[in-house]
This record gives sequence, C-alpha cells and structure tokens, in this order.
Amino acid sequence: MMTSDLRFSVAPMMDWTDRYCRAFHRTLSRRARLYTEMVTTGAVLHGPRERLLGFSAVEHPVAVQLGGSNPVDLAASARIAEEFGYDEINLNVGCPSDRVQDGRFGACLMREPALVGECVAAMKASVRVPVTVKCRIGVDDQDVGQALDDLSETVVAAGVDALIVHARKAWLQGLSPKENRDIPPLDYGRVAALKRARPELVISVNGGITTIADSLTHLSEVDGVMMGRAAYNDPSVLLGVDPVLFGEPAPVADAFEAVEAYAPRVAEALASGIRLHTLTRHMLGLFNGRPGARAYRRHLSTFGTNADADLGTLREAVAQVSRFETVLSPTEIAAA
Repeated sequence: MMTSDLRFSVAPMMDWTDRYCRAFHRTLSRRARLYTEMVTTGAVLHGPRERLLGFSAVEHPVAVQLGGSNPVDLAASARIAEEFGYDEINLNVGCPSDRVQDGRFGACLMREPALVGECVAAMKASVRVPVTVKCRIGVDDQDVGQALDDLSETVVAAGVDALIVHARKAWLQGLSPKENRDIPPLDYGRVAALKRARPELVISVNGGITTIADSLTHLSEVDGVMMGRAAYNDPSVLLGVDPVLFGEPAPVADAFEAVEAYAPRVAEALASGIRLHTLTRHMLGLFNGRPGARAYRRHLSTFGTNADADLGTLREAVAQVSRFETVLSPTEIAAA
C-alpha cells in the first residue's frame, strides 16, 4: 500500500503548499500524494488547529509534515493530525533554516539518529496511519554514507513506513536555506544504494526532479519520487502523473479544464472571505510555454489582488491564453 501511494508526491514547501495549492493540484492528478507545509508541534498543540491543519476532503491522499524533536509532543501532534483525517504523518529531518535549527528539528536531526528513532517510535505507537521521515543524505561535514545508514537503521528499527530522501547534503553553516536547495550536489546514487541495501524499506527520492520522464528513470531504482518546485512553478507537469505513472486517465484534459475544475473551490473560498490572490497565486505558472502566458500572469498579478477580484477576474486572465495552438495530451506533456 505505502509503495504505490508514494510512487509520486508533491513536496511540502513552506509558504506554497497550503490548502488552496493542494486543492488546485488535486484537479491535475488524482494519484499524486500531497503534503502540507511543515507545521511545528508547538503550533499544533497550542495554535489555531483548524487554520493550521484544516483541509478539504478533495485533497486525499494528503499527508501532514510535522516539525519537532520531542517524542511526547510529536506523538500528541500526530494523534491530532490523524483525527483531522490525514493519510500520513511525516517528520521533517531535512529543513535547513535557522529557525528550524534553533528549535532543534529539521536537518540538524541528521546528527541525532537515535532521537529521530525515538520520535518515530512514539508516533507509531500513537497513530494507525503510516509514519514517514523526510531527510537529507547528511549535513555539513558528515560522511553521507554513514549518516544516511545510521538514520535509516534507527528509523527502520522504530517501525518507519517510508523514508523520503532529498539527495543533497544540507550545509547548516555557510549556506542559506535557498542556497541549500541548489548548491550542494545531488547524489542520487547514494539513495539508490540505500534501496539496494534495504529492499524492504520504502524509499522515495527528492531533489532536482523536474519532469515525469525524470520520475520514470528514478522509479527503476527506488519506490517513489517527490517533485518540489517544478510541480509548483509549472503545475501542468502534474497532468502526466496519472496516465504515465499509474496507467489511469488524467482527471482533466488540459490546463483550461483544470481551471474550470478548480472554479467551484474558488467560488466557495471567495464566499468565505478569502481573497482571489490567495487562491490563484499557486496557478501563475499553469500556462507556461503557451502564447499569452505572460499576459495571463500579468492580469492575475495586477487585478487578482484587488479586493473585488472574483472568479470573473480569473476567467479574464485565462482568456489571455491562446486555445488555438496544438494541444498536447497529458502523456505528451509528460514526454516533452
């Protein structure tokens, strides 16, 4: 079950993968697993839970990513997330931001594999849904072979259901979080080697994956792929997920149909007081590469922020894009 569920996923991304982004991405793929932004245990336990954890039923399968390092707090937060209906609890052992380091969670936990194991064991004992870990191959001057082996050994012993590996080191000293997404070299071979060494462990690879063709290549060596910024910056890539990776039709024929499929969600959110820009900022790259894409983005950026912007504003933006060029099928988009 876990292997097929993780065959393709969209990465948790701070400030990006909110509930509106996830609802939009779901119009493009029924099968992609979606992740929340990271939510800290402190926020879950003491903050506005509905605002932080609330989501629409259309988002399934959807996972929550937790940030923390206290096993008791993580177990309690995992129980709360399970009660909200999430399909998976994911522990962040990969984020390199200063705020995360100060809170003793994220990528700095690569240095404390025993603690990560305790955290996983506590969550596994508290929930019935799968518990997974998203990590790096190492941090700073760690030996990537030893670091990933040590972490995988402890989480497997704790009963982890899957490991999602960003195939880069995180440099906590000397690189910004943004630089950590690009500068450390990718080492896909290290992730593939871990899968060969632990064939029983479900492993998904993340980092630098930009096309469905890339995904197919990785799936010959690991169980799943996780795509991040490429799926956000050009959401139409998700149209290829279901037909190419799962052998099922895409939920919509093209990007134009995706907008109409998302329209009821937009109308519902607008009626509850949400501004249009909050809903459509995740759609700016939808028509990348088509004639009129720049005008579409400009229209949404200029008029979508107005207080009275509505569904008509979105449709006016879409009208800027040419419908008369040759329209590729989702399978052709994936192969392009």
